[in-house]
Amino acid sequence: MIPFAELKIDALLVSALPNIRYLSGFTGDNGLLLVTPESQTLFTDPRFAIQASEECTCAVKIAPRGPVDPYAVEAIQRRKLKRIGFEATRMIYDVHRRLKEALPLGTMLKPVGPVIENLRMVKTKEEIERIRRSVQTNSQAFEKTVQSIRPGVSESHIAAELEFQMRRLGAEKPAFETIVAAGPRSALPHARPGNQKTGVNEVLLIDMGSCQEGYMSDMTRVLFFGKVPSRIRSMYNAVLRAQLAAIAAVREGITAGQVDQKARQVLESEGLGKAFVHSTGHGLGLEIHEPPRVGRRDKTRLQAGMVITIEPGAYIKDFGGIRIEDTVLVTKNGCEILTPTSKELIVL
Repeated sequence: MIPFAELKIDALLVSALPNIRYLSGFTGDNGLLLVTPESQTLFTDPRFAIQASEECTCAVKIAPRGPVDPYAVEAIQRRKLKRIGFEATRMIYDVHRRLKEALPLGTMLKPVGPVIENLRMVKTKEEIERIRRSVQTNSQAFEKTVQSIRPGVSESHIAAELEFQMRRLGAEKPAFETIVAAGPRSALPHARPGNQKTGVNEVLLIDMGSCQEGYMSDMTRVLFFGKVPSRIRSMYNAVLRAQLAAIAAVREGITAGQVDQKARQVLESEGLGKAFVHSTGHGLGLEIHEPPRVGRRDKTRLQAGMVITIEPGAYIKDFGGIRIEDTVLVTKNGCEILTPTSKELIVL
């Protein structure tokens, strides 16, 4: 799995918890995983001794006190490993400093790129099924919550209800901080729900995801209270066409950047190119944002088994924003939209 020879390393120290989980099964929040071509060893603390023994598919060493990295150093010395790769964008600086100071002369720490993240891009059948269940839970939570949404309810109240319904239906937690944005605040792509109340003749944007069995889902839908004005309807239809164009482009072999371009072309033709201020989507799985990034410059070629979001949007200050998002599975000849919720503008 890990190209040790190509990376010119004898071992890899994995510090990112999602990567540790992917390789070993461990779901705790403190650990280092030492991976060699022949073995894996997890180092964690006594709080996770029972949990690690039940979850892990590898050897487990419990650090009786203090940080776990000195025990990884002991293992590196004992095995006479000389070239140790570490996750350059993931390892905390202080851990790197301690390792560098503790390792003997002649032992080198070598930064490596997103090796495990690249392995994680193509999902196994089991991972895909977990994502499916997460998507279903997310949509069911949305549908149950929509029934109770009325003008005058605060963004925070709606967000709390969405997250309550997710957990009630089997999710462990939200995949990210739920976005609920009413009226002009919907022009903020990552608005945090606050005390703003929903109003008549206003847009309500909801971006939500659930984490179930460790796997994420992501969906955005737009609601409107009252009679929909032509400007909102036109903007919504433009974003919907952009989303459908991007989805139609998804297939094995196309680049992520080409998918982004399809959505962008539609919005540019509608005069909304400058109002589309983010990428068309992203991969998801054990994390809500994973490679590939479905953005302008991403040259990653999509492969069957990747799971991505398709979520173009348009945002106009002091007016509002529209975003439509589905979770999508890449297949050999196209894609499967996993999100079951209708993409029609919901009018309340």
